[in-house]
Amino acid sequence: MVNSIIFDLDGTLLNTLDDLYSSVNHALAYYHLPVRSKWEVRSFLGNGVRRLVEHALPEGCDAELTEKVFREFREYYLEHSLDRTEPYDQIIPMLHQCKQRGLKTAIVSNKLNMAVQDLHQRFFSDCIDVAIGETPDVRRKPAPDMVLRAIEQLGCQHDDAVYVGDSEVDLATAHNSKLPCIAVSWGFRDKEFLIEQKAKIIIDSPLDIISTLSSISPELP
Repeated sequence: MVNSIIFDLDGTLLNTLDDLYSSVNHALAYYHLPVRSKWEVRSFLGNGVRRLVEHALPEGCDAELTEKVFREFREYYLEHSLDRTEPYDQIIPMLHQCKQRGLKTAIVSNKLNMAVQDLHQRFFSDCIDVAIGETPDVRRKPAPDMVLRAIEQLGCQHDDAVYVGDSEVDLATAHNSKLPCIAVSWGFRDKEFLIEQKAKIIIDSPLDIISTLSSISPELP
């Protein structure tokens, strides 16, 4: 019986695009590099902030410049990660529904762990049990490491968990973790893209999660 939900963070629970977009362009402009459009930054998301910066840089940047831009991005983003970031509509009511039903919940994110913990405390401390971000001792998604660690910390059985995310990285993470995946259409990838990526379950509203869980696990209370 499904009793645990493991959520991606950016593009699934939180709309972080504006703050990531402004932080990337701050770092690029700081080193007199061409800035990126919001659509471009959106398309670069999903594999962690270092990959985000690497994709945003012009072709041919050497390792030294890449590291300088990344450090500038990181410093700026840690100070400005909450400027315009907020949960998507209906996320908080959905999470409270999960809590009322006794479901365990976790966040797994390729975002820097310090930022993940800050965002967890600010927005979800009363409704999400576990939060795991990028650290040196755990492989980033789509490796299953974060998901397996979340399952361990939640104290649930592997067969009792489902994964919820918004991107091809999340679909691969669920596959590698051997979990069913619920893809969401309100995040950083369009519904048509998710269909092309062979997503089996796609929902258009956070409030659809409970009914979707019931279809996966009819014993859900």
